[in-house]
Amino acid sequence: MLSRASHSRRPAAPQQQNNTSFREHLIQEQPIVFTTLRAASAATVFALALLACPAADAAEPYQPTWESLRTHTPAPEWFRDAKLGIYFHWGVYSVPAFGNEWYPRTMFGKNNDSDRWSYDHHVQTYGDPAEYPYERFVPQFTAEHFDADAWVELFQQAGARFVGPVAEHHDGFAMWDSDVTPWNAADRGPQRDILGEIAAAARQRDMKLVATFHHARNNLWQKDPAKDEWTGHYSHVKRDFPQLLDDPERALLYGYMPRDKFLTFWRAKLDEVIDRYSPDIIYFDSWLDEIPEDQRQQFVAHYFNHAAAHDQQVLVAFKQEDLPIDVGVLDLEKGGMAELAERPWLTDDTVSYGSWCYTRDLRIKPTKVVLHSFIDIISKNGQLMLNVSPKADGTIPAEQQSVLRELGAWLAKYGEAVYETRPFVMYGHGPTQTGKGHFGGIATDKPYTADDVRYTRRGATVYAIQLGAPQPGSTIVLQAFAKQDDAAPFDVKQVKLLGSDEPIKWSQTDAGVEITAPANPPDEMAVVYRIDLNNRRASQIHER
Repeated sequence: MLSRASHSRRPAAPQQQNNTSFREHLIQEQPIVFTTLRAASAATVFALALLACPAADAAEPYQPTWESLRTHTPAPEWFRDAKLGIYFHWGVYSVPAFGNEWYPRTMFGKNNDSDRWSYDHHVQTYGDPAEYPYERFVPQFTAEHFDADAWVELFQQAGARFVGPVAEHHDGFAMWDSDVTPWNAADRGPQRDILGEIAAAARQRDMKLVATFHHARNNLWQKDPAKDEWTGHYSHVKRDFPQLLDDPERALLYGYMPRDKFLTFWRAKLDEVIDRYSPDIIYFDSWLDEIPEDQRQQFVAHYFNHAAAHDQQVLVAFKQEDLPIDVGVLDLEKGGMAELAERPWLTDDTVSYGSWCYTRDLRIKPTKVVLHSFIDIISKNGQLMLNVSPKADGTIPAEQQSVLRELGAWLAKYGEAVYETRPFVMYGHGPTQTGKGHFGGIATDKPYTADDVRYTRRGATVYAIQLGAPQPGSTIVLQAFAKQDDAAPFDVKQVKLLGSDEPIKWSQTDAGVEITAPANPPDEMAVVYRIDLNNRRASQIHER
């Protein structure tokens, strides 16, 4: 169950030392009566949000221009060393646990062919969405078994170096203690500061914090100004249940508001999380390109300046072409690279074959599928952010825990081939190839085999990782060490089998380093060979 201790409701959000709290600042600066945002009007929320969007000071190191922001290191060394992070899709959408995390949208799909199945389920299970709209699930998001310390301990045991929640998904519900929006986990539902508790548990373990944001989709408008059509995440509501949008507080959750107000709202949420929790990574889902360029520049400048003021090395992860490639780190959702990439990159993938959030029919991947994909990613200069899918009550299902623990057990034995490594001159070789881009880069339909080899490097040591246990006595050829122009590119001093004391027979030939497979492979999922090189030749390896 991963629950060891009771928690008081709504713990205080961590604050930067000597900072006046956001709420106190609002009381001092705004000539309004402020009780709680739970009772605040939408107009009040927008007035407060305006105060949460600081402009860059001319004396600060980063200004809101791409030229200035390009001077920031896109991928800090700690991120490249970390290799693995874990985050989780968990929120109000975990209550119905049906379909996927887009249930807040699809449940209203009465007249939408692709979403009608979800609408029918909702009617049969809960009733007409007009009478049982999405926010009816909020009180049922209880999280009574949520234990941030136990979760983060599990993620650390899995080998993760950075952790964090989906801070806000498309549904508009914030997972932190917010003064900007009344729809937050500290005021409603679990009445817990989920992001704050995870942040505290992570930093107690010297782990980095990631906060992911998907809320740009909450409010979208037709790009053709003449049409002036709202196409946000809840657009089915406007078409088939427009009366629901008459309630201003519900409209706030559903993102139904003028574009200029939403942009202020979008930015204020980000700045609040930055100023209160100082995440080391901010990750954006798609649709960030819908945010005007100047506002993206202002946000990134504020994030970088906040980090500089706190001696913190941070990064922004983004998709498609939503930011310049030399300002942040490109993320490829459930994807990857076909070849070794020049720049560090990230992929986010989930522990299941289906939904990102928990559903009752969720199919969990075997550990070796997760491990093999991870090894392929890091061999190509990538990092993996792996998603887990907790239940609404705050438990992580046992099957998901098993995958994490088995992954962590492998990394505990062979972590020297993973952490703090960099790519070798080639990523690897073998029959299993992956595509490039979103949703196409991870091979799950064609499993990796012992004929697939991936490389990593640490200084003058190269690691060859065989993605499966070889047949005892068979020959493995490491092609990266084949002769070129009648000369071997690297002089190999010795080859060792990690995780075993069994001596390895090997030789360097025209074809590469030929290894006789051990009589007793130490691991069924992946076998690691350590190849120590002559230092003089190793120094010629191009750094990526």
